[in-house]
Amino acid sequence: MGRAFEYRKARKLKRWGNMSRTFTRIGKEITIAAKAGGPDPDTNPRLRALMQNAKAANMPKDTVERAIKKATDKDAGDYKEIIYEGYGPHGIAIVVETATDNNQRTVANVRSYFNKHGGSLGTQGSLSFLFDHKSVFHVKPDEATPLEELELDLMDFEAELESVEGEENEEWLIYGAFDQYSNIQKFLEERGLEIVSSEFERIPTDYKEVTAEQREAIEKLLEKFEEDEDVQNVFHNMKEED
Repeated sequence: MGRAFEYRKARKLKRWGNMSRTFTRIGKEITIAAKAGGPDPDTNPRLRALMQNAKAANMPKDTVERAIKKATDKDAGDYKEIIYEGYGPHGIAIVVETATDNNQRTVANVRSYFNKHGGSLGTQGSLSFLFDHKSVFHVKPDEATPLEELELDLMDFEAELESVEGEENEEWLIYGAFDQYSNIQKFLEERGLEIVSSEFERIPTDYKEVTAEQREAIEKLLEKFEEDEDVQNVFHNMKEED
């Protein structure tokens, strides 16, 4: 999965290259997590993980605290996580994850982007068979932890481990089942391993090849999604460039 992950990672770096945009995205996730599980990271594993993500993105501490406080602010917008699925031009499957306080606005925008770029919005769940929903953890390597032993232990959580080159240093990349996220997080923390960041990925079960011209048309649609303030993540099954 390493090469495919590096391609998705490159797209994310491009998408969230604007620092304020990155902070907005993570801030929404923190607010949603704090509202769902409480503002204390010690008793809210998902919030604890998102605070690690914020730290990895160099998000200021006061910005994180504001995002947590917003969860209990009666005047703040009530964010809902909504997933949209559809086909872009040339039959490329696209899944758009959003966090919005105005579903009517968001669905109108998403439908408009599909329609204007030769695609169509489908029904929720219609494309789930084309993607594996995975928990992904970026872990700081620990010389005291034997890799083979860790790999065997992670099999209990339907998880795989690989060593990849990160932005600065080597990191361990762990892929697990979506519904095993909390169990994997707890296991890693109990083992004393440092989780640098974590996320959910929708990994295509098969990639579709496209021509350079087709790729250009698809990229235009993807960019429209990525520019929308309500959009958190965009996944697709277009094969990466060689």
